[in-house]
Amino acid sequence: MMFGLFKSNPTKKMRKQLQQLQQKAMEMQRNGDIRGSLGITQEADDLWKKIQAMEAEQK
Repeated sequence: MMFGLFKSNPTKKMRKQLQQLQQKAMEMQRNGDIRGSLGITQEADDLWKKIQAMEAEQK
């Protein structure tokens, strides 16, 4: 049980990637690239679904 504290969180890296995608999509939208922003947003949504699925399995 105690060793569970040192186990890495597999979704931590994915959450950081999600945050970067969301930031990039926002910047693209602000610069007027709506289509590019939609593609990045879709990618972020897919990643979010994977994160939720992984976290549901861990519980």
